[in-house]
Amino acid sequence: MKQLKRYIRSYWFIIGFLFFTACNNENKPTDNSANSIDSNAVPVPAAISYDIVNEYPHDPTAFTEGLEYKDGFLYESTGQYGISDIRKTDLKTGKVVIATKMEARYFGEGLTILNGKIFQLTYREGKGFVYDLNTLKQEKTFAFHAPEGWGMTNDGANLIYDDGSNVLHFIDPSTFKEVKQLKVTDEHGPVMEINELELINGFIYANQWRIENILKIDTSTGRVVGRADFSSLRQRVGIAPPSGNRNGPDVLNGIAYDAKGDRFFVTGKNWPKVIEVRLTPGLTPGP
Repeated sequence: MKQLKRYIRSYWFIIGFLFFTACNNENKPTDNSANSIDSNAVPVPAAISYDIVNEYPHDPTAFTEGLEYKDGFLYESTGQYGISDIRKTDLKTGKVVIATKMEARYFGEGLTILNGKIFQLTYREGKGFVYDLNTLKQEKTFAFHAPEGWGMTNDGANLIYDDGSNVLHFIDPSTFKEVKQLKVTDEHGPVMEINELELINGFIYANQWRIENILKIDTSTGRVVGRADFSSLRQRVGIAPPSGNRNGPDVLNGIAYDAKGDRFFVTGKNWPKVIEVRLTPGLTPGP
């Protein structure tokens, strides 16, 4: 008799458990994770197209590392040990108006203009220079704490430079102390070898070394939001591809912007031309 009661209690326990489980499962949401959209997915940068507006002469011996436009002139920092300099050239004629040669132990890199001064980086020497904008006379030096100096621009308050990685360094132009860093990323992750820089309308436009793209970078997030493919530019303007000849045309490098005239200029190392282009953001993301 005890055994029978035990069987009856077990029977009702099993029935109750199954009923509870069925009711509980009815209240559970359906798992659609396999079909859900990842809200953290990084958008593909928009494709930016370009049109050629004009062409200007450029010194083909200038190994362009930094470029900036101001009041009808281009200010340029050139590289290579023994021949580096900083120069002011007439945009229309390409003629050098004034230049300051650097000591042979320095390799000139990016430059930018801020508060009537020109700031210039060197490649592996850890030293930067400050020049008078009108005379190009060197006024002081400063140290920056990165293995290499590449491109340079400014946001009106801070100098911004890169070091060949995906990091943008913001430094105070008075103390030269670093105030923050910004890491550049796209849909694939870190974007390495960011090179010559130009800040335009709140975005940083950057060359990427050995890749004929110009990137549009959001300065609040570091994310690449636009990408312009310039791989056809050489052929369109009659510039030979890189040949390995030290004195021949090398990589695309050099961005300058005329804010008053809304003009965008690009060139390259040892290029015989500066090209004015008009950028047009695409309506759909690039590939």
